[in-house]
Amino acid sequence: MELNNLLSGPPETLLPVDPAAAELAAGVSATDVAAKFPASSLAWGTLAEAALEGGRTIEAYAYARTGYHRGLDLLRRNGWKGHGPVPWEHEPNRGFLRCLAVLGKAAGLIDEKEEAERCATFLRDSSPTAADVLA
Repeated sequence: MELNNLLSGPPETLLPVDPAAAELAAGVSATDVAAKFPASSLAWGTLAEAALEGGRTIEAYAYARTGYHRGLDLLRRNGWKGHGPVPWEHEPNRGFLRCLAVLGKAAGLIDEKEEAERCATFLRDSSPTAADVLA
């Protein structure tokens, strides 16, 4: 193994295409898509963002937490070891990153300061671009 490889850190994790993406893009409701594809972070993230925008903080928190955990499962199945880049630039990663962002925002709104900070740090460590885009 080259010395460069030892110093470069963990590789990027690139998730597979989320089958929910095409249905959401076609205008199918996020509720219907989440019911059809319950493992889809993108579907849960879409629900979480809508709930947060609608002032439904607890609902946003619950949707985001569901999508976050589904995303962690998928990340692990795709080689992620608990840390390392999850680039925003790879579109299938965006569902997980969106859930993480909403989870942090909703946690902050319900005064879960430690969780809000942990989510913000995790998001920035995973993808600085996502942290900027989703701020």
